[in-house]
Amino acid sequence: QVQLVESGGGLVQAGDSLRLSCVVSGRTFSLYVMGWFRQAPGKEREFVATISGSGGRTYYADSVKGRFTISRDNAKNTVYLQMNNLKPEDTAVYYCAATRASVIVISRGDYAYWGQGTQVTVSS
Repeated sequence: QVQLVESGGGLVQAGDSLRLSCVVSGRTFSLYVMGWFRQAPGKEREFVATISGSGGRTYYADSVKGRFTISRDNAKNTVYLQMNNLKPEDTAVYYCAATRASVIVISRGDYAYWGQGTQVTVSS
């Protein structure tokens, strides 16, 4: 059983930064592609960023490219999302997701495991 626990959300002002963390249970963390998604009220859950098992490949949604950075520490079974220059439109519940794969994964439906989400609210 793989469990994901996110933390780090909160209420910030536009232009501020936040770092989200997601700790994953299990002994084979490096075999999992990790992703971050977000869901705003009344909207579908959307892709934000993904990182390969080794951390060598990343991919971002256009809306966050240049502002967000995904990274991982395989020794700590943790994936991070550093969010800089936050905007009100970044307000959403952010979800961490995991799946065993050899290539990065962008599609929400291809992720097998999900965390419970952490709220990020950006005021203007």
